[in-house]
Amino acid sequence: MSSVAIMQPYFFPYIGYFQLMAAVDLFIVYDNIKYTKKGWINRNRLLLGGKDVMFSLPLKSDSDHLDVCQRELAVDFKRDKLLNQFIGAYRSAPRFSQTLPLLEEIVRYEDANLFRFLQHAIAKTCQHLGIETEIRVSSDIAIDHDLKNQDKVLALCEAVGASTYVNAIGGMALYSKEDFQKKGVALKFIRSKPFEYPQLGDPFVPWLSIVDVMMFNPLPAIRSCLSHNCELI
Repeated sequence: MSSVAIMQPYFFPYIGYFQLMAAVDLFIVYDNIKYTKKGWINRNRLLLGGKDVMFSLPLKSDSDHLDVCQRELAVDFKRDKLLNQFIGAYRSAPRFSQTLPLLEEIVRYEDANLFRFLQHAIAKTCQHLGIETEIRVSSDIAIDHDLKNQDKVLALCEAVGASTYVNAIGGMALYSKEDFQKKGVALKFIRSKPFEYPQLGDPFVPWLSIVDVMMFNPLPAIRSCLSHNCELI
């Protein structure tokens, strides 16, 4: 196994998440990591009336100490209400008809477990975008799962035989190239370049959910962006 990335699961994340996935041979998604309320695990942003608006998956009330794989969707989660939020925002978008069936397949997925719901959404979006990277779940890999932060990343890299670990550019301060080199792993970071496209005539709002990208761009343009509109440093 040559290159690996490891990330939390997110709900319809921005295009940089999928650029990271497309840049590696193996993508490990954390299931045994603490759920954080104010992150992007179960929410993201769409475009409505020229402004960014939050959408989210409602969760069952539970302990703040649970991992993502231990959280559940709310019993009263109204899937059609969320779909209608996407429809109301994007019904006039040029790629609406090609994107809506994917959203319906993802949002109507009946598993109430948060991690499995997100895992299904990520896999289906990758399939739609033509990303063929292998995806594995962190808890399925035999390491000491009590390890934290860089130590856990290094253990996962060693367990899967990674020669290169690629991380999002925002994590540069979290990792030491020297520590990775000692384990025989090259550490690289991926930086997304601006990807601007027409959004119904309004001033461009960047870095919205991948849903926005799919609604306004043909698939060949998105696939080109995944591979060419970013750089490894």
